[in-house]
Amino acid sequence: MLNKVSQEISMTRGNIPRQMIAFAVPVFLGQLFQQLYNTVDSLIVGNLLGSNALAAVSSSGNLIFLLVGFFNGMAMGASVVISQEFGAKNYKRLSQTVHTTVALGLAISVVLTVLGTVMAPILLKWMGTPEEVMALSVDYFAIYFAGISGLIMYNLFSGIMRAVGDSKHPLYFLIASSILNVFLDLLFIDVLGWGVAGAAYATIFSQMISALLALITLCRQNGATKLVLSKVRFQLEPLKAVIRYGIPTGVQNSIISLANVVVQSNINAFGPEAMAGCGAYSKLEGFAFLPIMSFNMAISTFVGQNIGAKDYERTLKGAKFGILCGVISCELVGLIFFLFAPQFISIFDQNPAVIAYGADRARCNALFYFLLAYTHAVSAVMRGGGKPDVPMYVMMITWCAIRVGFLVVTAPLHNVWLVYWVYPLTWFLSSCFFAWYYPRKTWLYPKELQRSIQENKQELAKVDTLSEKKMLNTPCGSGKCRMNPCSSDE
Repeated sequence: MLNKVSQEISMTRGNIPRQMIAFAVPVFLGQLFQQLYNTVDSLIVGNLLGSNALAAVSSSGNLIFLLVGFFNGMAMGASVVISQEFGAKNYKRLSQTVHTTVALGLAISVVLTVLGTVMAPILLKWMGTPEEVMALSVDYFAIYFAGISGLIMYNLFSGIMRAVGDSKHPLYFLIASSILNVFLDLLFIDVLGWGVAGAAYATIFSQMISALLALITLCRQNGATKLVLSKVRFQLEPLKAVIRYGIPTGVQNSIISLANVVVQSNINAFGPEAMAGCGAYSKLEGFAFLPIMSFNMAISTFVGQNIGAKDYERTLKGAKFGILCGVISCELVGLIFFLFAPQFISIFDQNPAVIAYGADRARCNALFYFLLAYTHAVSAVMRGGGKPDVPMYVMMITWCAIRVGFLVVTAPLHNVWLVYWVYPLTWFLSSCFFAWYYPRKTWLYPKELQRSIQENKQELAKVDTLSEKKMLNTPCGSGKCRMNPCSSDE
């Protein structure tokens, strides 16, 4: 039975590294299990149903994220609002935000079910999906989006929990759903022979279970995030705050995934083997993203709570620690991926051409994961600090406009390596901007405090100027002259 206790953890006091690691580790383990069961889909499909089926399932990630990413951004916006209200101890507003967020999630689920079912076949055709893969892909997406509400509501529920420092319960739910997904994959595909449709059914059933477990937990706890179903409704002020923080992140997710869909359409032009190889790479790349995702959630929660508590010095220390951990851990995973790429890809498919495509892409991208980690980590700081529009504009320019423009210009060359290199190139550009912007700290302080700091700097500059003039007018030998060197003998 789930105990009726509060799992909220304040990150506004205590040892910073210990707190952030204690938060990030359960997130990492939960995302690891989620990535494992996504990978198991591809492993079972690739080994039991063949390369075409693997291409249909494993290449689905970019298109799913295109349709889901915007709404997940709204969930991230809600999480930032909740963490700031929690840090400020504004529990009434926090409760209103929680119930408004759940109402928003229910509305999003309906919209996305309709949108995904209608748009997926059109987008698959627009992406240039090969004919031999098209029918399988359409079947997979039709089933997946029919049950998309489980994914949407789980992301919202787990975001609420993590915003107040509870990263353990989402871990438990992901472990349960991952184990269930593996069992259902084998049952539906190998025993019942449902093919690609079986993989989709296994995924949506397991997502529904994790969402249900999260719902029960929120309803049974007694903290500020306790969910009372009769109170689920839209409330104007919390809704405005969620939209203000959520839309930039949602737009950012959508434009990134749109650019990735363009990348996928370029890969599709090289045939099913390229689709399968790069799809297998994408599944493995998800493991490299785990440190990023884990520390990003810790960073956003930490920054949000401490800015809510107006402890700006602690905010800076935690942000610095989180960025450093994310970059180092992600690069270590990238190094392992670079060294053993062919062996990893061969787990999915023994076809030499598939292995070659996947390994080549891994070796082109993996050593540059530190750039990807830095961009995402600083973006997490911006979101937690209430500046989600900054990473949105950066991603719109570097990861969308420049990425798509590069592919359009190089497409006539029909060289798959140019498709691979578009990622490190755009990671580098976004990292350069954030390396310049982050130290300026305009994301950290409220506008009124920024004005006060600027005024103080101007006053100090005036004082320094007057002092310098006074010292320059002081005769040598007085001991107060600023000229150097200077002595009474000169």
